[in-house]
Amino acid sequence: MEVFFPFGVSGMLSGAATCFYAFVGFDAIATTGEEVKNPQKAIPISIVISLIAIAFAYCGISTVITLMIPYYTMDHDAPLPLAFEAVGWPVAKYVITVGALCGLSTSLLGAMFPMPRVIYAMASDGLIFRFLSRVNERTKTPFIATVVSGILSGVMAMMFDLKELVDMMSIGTLMAYTIVAACVLILRYQPDSPTVVEDMGMGALDTGPWQYDAPLSGSRLFFELFVPSCRYPTKLSGQIVSHCTLLIGFVITILSAVFVFEQDFITAGHWWAVIQVVIIGLVLVVPIIVIARQPQNKKTVTFLVPGVPYIPALSMIINIYLMMKLSYQTWIRFGVWMFIGFLIYFGYGIRHSSEEARSRNTSINAIILTDSETETERQPLSRQNEKSTLLKN
Repeated sequence: MEVFFPFGVSGMLSGAATCFYAFVGFDAIATTGEEVKNPQKAIPISIVISLIAIAFAYCGISTVITLMIPYYTMDHDAPLPLAFEAVGWPVAKYVITVGALCGLSTSLLGAMFPMPRVIYAMASDGLIFRFLSRVNERTKTPFIATVVSGILSGVMAMMFDLKELVDMMSIGTLMAYTIVAACVLILRYQPDSPTVVEDMGMGALDTGPWQYDAPLSGSRLFFELFVPSCRYPTKLSGQIVSHCTLLIGFVITILSAVFVFEQDFITAGHWWAVIQVVIIGLVLVVPIIVIARQPQNKKTVTFLVPGVPYIPALSMIINIYLMMKLSYQTWIRFGVWMFIGFLIYFGYGIRHSSEEARSRNTSINAIILTDSETETERQPLSRQNEKSTLLKN
């Protein structure tokens, strides 16, 4: 076991975190939703099939090459060709080399295919600079977005070596998957509209204890966390799930850091390290239970993630732990990249986003409508007061 598994579970997870870039590229399927006849059904099936194929391919190659030659004799730059040469198949290395060149070309095209579409979608909304959404009249494609993304990719390839780029891709992919899992948690428990229960004959939502408009006592709020008063998602239940998801991400980060930096003490069975893990684990269980108690959105769609909230929470745990296994240099580069992204978003995108402006206008209209309805309800009472005053006079 030690010969086949020399670095243990920690070494395996470190390698998995580094090689997570293998699953980059299938997201290009999601960017082609406008060109699919039935995207609600075709896109989830295509993503699942591609993930299964990728997992079988990489796991199969890793298993074969590990059984062919010892890991410490592998060449870090070209392990597959030299592995076949070491076992007496020198011709196979030429076939593998040609296949590697084709694979690199395919990866390049797979990366360049969705990027201009993503930039075009963001620029059209105003999240990034709108000139990137201009479509070339002759090619009918976002030419500027394609050129800019290609130049940035080339600059990054010249500045960093392959290992650093792979780590950057891995940490970016893990972060994206973590955000997706959190979004699945949040969106599953959001109401469709303020009148969703009203439409189902359950009465109005604007006077119940589950609304923030009505003050909640501490005991009542605690009751709503574990025994919601409504069978359908409400404003309050959606807010509870959003805050619990944020808490889950924070606690998972702390738990992953404890596992990574105190691994030797935990493995050795030191009582203080074990108590830390148990306490943080119990704190993590509480918001998951609170989310599980909240009513889910019953809207029927073609594909729904099963096992909510447990599978998304497990996905967040695995992804954040794998991120913690990456080197601190990768985290520094990732932090700089995130800082640039936040600078663009808060300096430009948040003020020019069309979706943000539309949401703001909707909120203002809802407030105006609520005020007008309240004034209408109060008007008969004021008239009665005026009549009583006149009678007294």
